[in-house]
Amino acid sequence: MQLLRVTMQERPWKMKRSFSRSTLGGQKGFSEIDLKLEMVSQDALRRTLFPLGGLTKGFVKKIAAENRLHHVLQKKESMGICFVGKRNFENFILQYLQPRPGKFISIEDNKVLGTHKGWFLYTLGQRANIGGLREPWYVVEKDGTRGDVLVAPRTDHPALYRDLLRTGRVHWVAEEPPAALVRDKMMECHFRFRHQMALVPCVLTLNQDGTVWVTAVKAVRALALGQFAVFYKGGECLGSGKILRLGPSAYTLQKGRSRPDVAVEGSSIGRGDSPGQGPTL
Repeated sequence: MQLLRVTMQERPWKMKRSFSRSTLGGQKGFSEIDLKLEMVSQDALRRTLFPLGGLTKGFVKKIAAENRLHHVLQKKESMGICFVGKRNFENFILQYLQPRPGKFISIEDNKVLGTHKGWFLYTLGQRANIGGLREPWYVVEKDGTRGDVLVAPRTDHPALYRDLLRTGRVHWVAEEPPAALVRDKMMECHFRFRHQMALVPCVLTLNQDGTVWVTAVKAVRALALGQFAVFYKGGECLGSGKILRLGPSAYTLQKGRSRPDVAVEGSSIGRGDSPGQGPTL
């Protein structure tokens, strides 16, 4: 294999092999990579080659510039779903899924504000385009059973914030949970669930079935079922688990409602479920 020479520093550009777990979490420019590696097995990582080694995106662009690869530099970065492209997202989805009309309902007073073509077209935290309303409203909950989308005014509404979630069985990059977590059943670390979001301090509580409760030190905006919580400690990507349950929102706790909080897609978490009691899914 012919090695491309980096003229900037006159050193060969070599392929880097990973011999152990991913430790890219704390390095600038690698947030996208570790969000891909967190579900890869340790056996596969030992045999994986990383063509760009430890280079950041900015440095790779400098290599491209020095080698006159202008088409690489001019290419826009993908900020959405790459295979959808410039098409309208709603129209694209409705080519494959039948419309399921429902209502936009205010979480504050249960007032019907408008209608939509399907709850699956929306994600928590996004702005809901409700015809006839001047002020912006944001999706805070979805009820897949009834087909309703609950919305709230303001992008920082407390209904968007939660500090508790439960994952499915965690995939640990090192093939087993950290020793401290096994020993104490609890461990402080960090997590994220979106690309480029800041790491959030949290406490993991390990359950007997391999799932974990994640308690964030500070409430986090727009947690959603189906996303992956990726865990980090000391700059190392430990692994991840699919978010299957959500705790009550800050708004629910403030209002002191007795009903269980309705999470995304009709799933809920009851009052009897807590990290200390180790509920079952």
